Amino acid sequence: MKKEVRKIYLVRHGESFFNRSKRFTGWIDSGLTVKGKRQAKKVAENLKNAKFDVAYTTTLSRAKDTLKFILKYHPGLKVIVDDRVIERNYGDLSGKFHASYVKKHPKLFWVYRRSYDVPPPGGESIKQVEDRVLPFIKEVIEKMKKEKINVLVVAHGNSMRPMRRYFEKLSEEEMMKLENAWDKAYIYEVEV
Repeated sequence: MKKEVRKIYLVRHGESFFNRSKRFTGWIDSGLTVKGKRQAKKVAENLKNAKFDVAYTTTLSRAKDTLKFILKYHPGLKVIVDDRVIERNYGDLSGKFHASYVKKHPKLFWVYRRSYDVPPPGGESIKQVEDRVLPFIKEVIEKMKKEKINVLVVAHGNSMRPMRRYFEKLSEEEMMKLENAWDKAYIYEVEV
């Protein structure tokens, strides 16, 4: 007997004000720019004919507002807020401009920004983000199998890296090189 397939759609929020000004955002609630709203609208239009049964997002407005554009085409969609897929916590770097930090700490900037297991002071490493994201993904996949549903996740660049690593079977190094587009859905099939 042939297995059925359901889909999980991963979407990064549109550009935020902190993204535009090249600041470490993390858990700071930075809203969408005009460009970010255009990006969210583009994703929403691209997904208008997709079938979702439930959507997950985070408490941060940039993710929730991106989801609102998608919900215009999917009114009544059940939304679950789950901060296991919230952005990486940048700790003491939160709110700081990239350029200022590079001038003071040129070597540390890239260590904190792109290493797998070195957290910024008071923040999270990508490994720590992965440790909270993977149980979420496994739980969602079980729900998809049990209920035979399609799922939308509107999250953040750093929380999407481990999700994409899981579905694309990437190495740690490949995951750390990923850039997640602001105006694209990453779609994966799950056998149910």
